[in-house]
Amino acid sequence: MTGWVAVAGLGPGADALVTPEVRAALAEATDVVGYIPYVARVAPRDGLALHPSDNRVELDRARLALDLAADGKRVVVVSSGDPGVFAMASALFEALEGRGKAPDIRILPGITAMLAAAARIGAPLGHDFCAINLSDNLKPWPLIEKRLRLAAEADFAMAFYNPRSKSRPEGFARALQILRECCGPDRLISFARAVSTPDEAIRTVTLADARPEMADMRSVIILGNSATRRVGKWVYTPRSAP
Repeated sequence: MTGWVAVAGLGPGADALVTPEVRAALAEATDVVGYIPYVARVAPRDGLALHPSDNRVELDRARLALDLAADGKRVVVVSSGDPGVFAMASALFEALEGRGKAPDIRILPGITAMLAAAARIGAPLGHDFCAINLSDNLKPWPLIEKRLRLAAEADFAMAFYNPRSKSRPEGFARALQILRECCGPDRLISFARAVSTPDEAIRTVTLADARPEMADMRSVIILGNSATRRVGKWVYTPRSAP
């Protein structure tokens, strides 16, 4: 049996948002590797081995997937959202460096939390935008701060991942302070929590009214650019530059 690895995005949460391509790969798989809550989204069946693991062991998961594929297994590494956005695709290629011959590898895209949240809000990413991971686990906080300031100076709309955890609640408070300094108090910011799940909650406020406790690790946050505005219940960013 020829082994392969597919790194698959399960989307933001709802089963309806998992792509047919990802469903087909899971139906063929002998093994599923991933973070505990993501593996829990895969239905068990005969002939399928599940390999859940804790957070912050991405390289260990990637190495396991490559080892299993080398033994002839058909392996799906699952991520939430899209596997190439702050997720397992990059970790797999990092683990692949220096290993010699690689198995067949496929990256299967998924709907990101950022795009699912934007669709619920309206069209806040309708013009140029960037995505920034606010976790300082893999990069220093001064680099995050530099990127926030430069993105604000360029007037990008911004999507923020991993805004606030119990172990680092102070980072998002500092991020909001920087954004108020750079963008002013009236800029629209949307908090989207658990999009496409029963726990979904969407809230749009100005930066003046934004508070750190509005976000957690299930939240994606979208900050508009200087032209972003409301139309009825929706928030959108015009396609033309201000």
